[in-house]
Amino acid sequence: MTRHSPIEIHELTTRDKFAAAVQLQREIWGFEDIELLPLRLFVVASKIGGQVLGAFDASKMVAFCLAIPGLKPGGKFYLHSHMLGVLPDYRNTGLGRKLKLKQREAAMARGIDLIEWTFDPLEIKNAFFNIERLGAVGRRYMHNQYGTTSSHLHSGLPTDRLVAEWWIRSPRVDAVCNRRPFDRPQTEGRISVPSEIRHLRQREPDRAREIQTSVGEQFAQHFQAGLAVIGFQKQENAGIYLLGPWESK
Repeated sequence: MTRHSPIEIHELTTRDKFAAAVQLQREIWGFEDIELLPLRLFVVASKIGGQVLGAFDASKMVAFCLAIPGLKPGGKFYLHSHMLGVLPDYRNTGLGRKLKLKQREAAMARGIDLIEWTFDPLEIKNAFFNIERLGAVGRRYMHNQYGTTSSHLHSGLPTDRLVAEWWIRSPRVDAVCNRRPFDRPQTEGRISVPSEIRHLRQREPDRAREIQTSVGEQFAQHFQAGLAVIGFQKQENAGIYLLGPWESK
């Protein structure tokens, strides 16, 4: 792919840009119209303390990120990063990471400490990105978070999700975002996920469901023991979640 201008990332504030983000959902995930996040949600998010970012190749929007405000027990304000999408031709270029770093920068300027989002723990590429490239940790597993969707990427499986906690001011995240080494907690548990899960979703859905159930049970066991996801290793045929102690930030 030839690009004629550098990718620029900035906040979205107008209805035409929000509409472009809605259209990107169709192109990226193949959602049916009923499952698209509507334009009005982007409008509301931008006005109530959320965050809507877009990445542009010249005038063409090629990626976006939507976050909405959240409130923890005790009154702690945070951002829930609900959706980030990149057009296929722009993946594997570092654009997703650039969007997240911009999100972190803008959130820190507002005094925010925590950004959360969910991801499919069976997708090892996303797991590596979230944990190793961004420094997120995980302590919660959500069963069938969004119900069954029309996306071809989900293939009819329950939408089980791992919650990523991104403590954006922590030494861990600061080191990862600036590509510096840092001290990791001791690994006390491991969970293996096969690399061919997308093939299994399409060709052997029953086997994929068995793997999903097993992975969920293992996460529940480790989380109940007080461990957190603190690292991720990619191997030839699998991805390995590393679990160990983690105390908030």
